Amino acid sequence: MFTAASTGSWPRSTDPPVPGRRVPPPTPGAERSVAAATRPRLSRLDAELVRRRLARSREHARSLIAAGRVRVDGAPATKPATRVAVSAALVVREDADEPDYVSRGGHKLAGALAVFGPRGLVVAGRRALDAGASTGGFTDVLLRAGAARVLAVDVGYGQLAWSLRADERVEVHDRTNVRELTPETIGGEPVDLITGDLSFIPLGLVLPALVGCAAPDADLLLMVKPQFEVGRERLGSGGVVRDHSLRAEAVLGVARRAWELGWGTVGVTASPLPGPSGNVEYFLWLRAGAPGPDPTEVERAVTEGPR
Repeated sequence: MFTAASTGSWPRSTDPPVPGRRVPPPTPGAERSVAAATRPRLSRLDAELVRRRLARSREHARSLIAAGRVRVDGAPATKPATRVAVSAALVVREDADEPDYVSRGGHKLAGALAVFGPRGLVVAGRRALDAGASTGGFTDVLLRAGAARVLAVDVGYGQLAWSLRADERVEVHDRTNVRELTPETIGGEPVDLITGDLSFIPLGLVLPALVGCAAPDADLLLMVKPQFEVGRERLGSGGVVRDHSLRAEAVLGVARRAWELGWGTVGVTASPLPGPSGNVEYFLWLRAGAPGPDPTEVERAVTEGPR
């Protein structure tokens, strides 16, 4: 008499097999389906922080992670794209000493001001223009540093954080192409300070419009993003510029274009935080009448900055 145990062709059962009955094979993929059903559902860490209302936005979540304030099941988190179970324990450490800017970009500009402030870059009391304002990280920092007024300019619409949009010191210019800026489009008066956080466009294309809106004694503090300066064909995997010489070339290219327009370089420093994909970015401080670009200073900023 046949049994399932002796032949291996019968399903495991306490009932004896019925002679002559063929047992169908398991449905293809059934085991995989069962395994998938028992596998924990995963989500990106930055998205999960937003879903649980531990962060205001994915950009805010990324800034918390970059600052080392997020732990997953007790372990420090380092990457926004880390896949975490929806049941994982997420903890965001409070940091009372660190300003909670409306976006990660605020920490970048704050870092640059910490370097250039002691060297004479003044924000307090000035009328500033924030080119590429987006959520308003730079605008937030400028206001906290005492700017009298900030013109938040962006080609998008409705991105500026409500707390800034409602601030009487902020003048919102949505749906405005930075390349088309003129003194008339910003109230007829030049500005004293211009900051810039622009993507998907080389800064050389917007510099003429920016300097055209600047007062003779104004300062420009622009963030140079090598990934948008060197050309797509020279990008590494993931769109990251890893070659230090290419990074220096990108910064020098912007500085030289500014020099052609009559604006020299006062200082260069690396951003304290990388871009979303890991690109190292640099702040270029420009002023009319300052010396021309110094390759040695640019090389120093690249060498001493994040690797």
